[in-house]
Amino acid sequence: MSAPKKGDLTDTEKELLQVIAAGNVQEASRLLGSKDVKVNCLDEYGMTPLMHAAYKGKADMCKLLLQHGADVNCNEHEHGYTALMFAGLSGKTEITWMMLDAGAETDAVNSVGRTAAQMAAFVGQHDCVTVINNFFSRARLDYYTKPQGLEKEPKLPPKLSGPLHKIIMSTNLNPVKIVMMVKENPLLMDVEALEKCRKVLELICEKCIKQQDMNEVLAMKMHYLSCVLQKCGSFLKDRQDKLESLIKSLLKGRDSDGFPVFQEKFIRECIRKFPYCDATLLQQLVRSIAPVEIGSDPTAMSVLTQAITGQVGFMDADFCTTCGEKGAEKRCSICKMVIYCGQACQKLHWFSHKKVCKMLQEQREKHEAESAARQKQAKAEGDQALEEMSSTMEDLSVSQNETTSSTDNHTEDVNSVTAD
Repeated sequence: MSAPKKGDLTDTEKELLQVIAAGNVQEASRLLGSKDVKVNCLDEYGMTPLMHAAYKGKADMCKLLLQHGADVNCNEHEHGYTALMFAGLSGKTEITWMMLDAGAETDAVNSVGRTAAQMAAFVGQHDCVTVINNFFSRARLDYYTKPQGLEKEPKLPPKLSGPLHKIIMSTNLNPVKIVMMVKENPLLMDVEALEKCRKVLELICEKCIKQQDMNEVLAMKMHYLSCVLQKCGSFLKDRQDKLESLIKSLLKGRDSDGFPVFQEKFIRECIRKFPYCDATLLQQLVRSIAPVEIGSDPTAMSVLTQAITGQVGFMDADFCTTCGEKGAEKRCSICKMVIYCGQACQKLHWFSHKKVCKMLQEQREKHEAESAARQKQAKAEGDQALEEMSSTMEDLSVSQNETTSSTDNHTEDVNSVTAD
């Protein structure tokens, strides 16, 4: 079959593009089985069906096209766009991840020299930027599930590859969330399994630093995750409460304001233990965190999050107080000052939050009262200004009427003199 040419579409291929736009996966599947359809056909702009599906945010369609052999790295677009770039522009993280998992090249650039991550950032699709910058293929991890050289056993048991890869791919770096992910998977709730995962993470960290294209960001992430898994292992070894005590330690807030001191110190210690002291990223993190008093902004979590994911750290309106998950909307019914992603996280945090909940409620009510007073005062001042303006306008109107009357009288006098 000859290579596709721009704009050289059969009627069936034109129909396929229409079906993709409509999102009809069943009909697209039927058309892809036709001998008149090339899965990598090009429209007049050089866009493939996969590019169309990615840009329109059709995840199921993208999956179907990839199953039929769509080229994820096709660069025949008139401006050099790839399917990954269109996925980033669409803002769909699921599709972005799908393109990466299919082998999309993250360093490919368009006609103006921008990568997919840069294009996504330019249009404000920061979640897609995070996915691209933190992608680590399953194949790279599976390398450690096979014996290398004279090894009799692999460094990582194959059964642990999936659970560990899920943790690696998480863009939520909150230690509570990572511990919860460990706790939810029975395969990881084992000291020996956690130690093997930790050692593999450190090996990946070392490889990221020593490879030709050094990746300090990924190295720091792997090191940080290994520290969290090590802490999980030590708690499992010393206690039999299935990591409940570790979660409580990370969530416990100080009595004065509820700030999680242990969590802050733990994250700072993880960063300090990064084994490559000359790394530029480590020095940047230390300069940002070291001068900050514990309990003040920026927190170590927010600085680390921004450095690794590229997103600005935690905002009260977006992230769960317990696990740091984005998109939290449920507020404490009493103080309404802290938010959670669900009832489970609220219950986990209550043992600590209940100590400051009343105080936060009083602070909120005081702030609302002061705000209402300021608004009332501003309204009163506005009404007074409006009243004064109205009075001035009335005076001006009276003055104008008197002037008009005087002018009319003067005109009559002149006319009278002229007549005489």
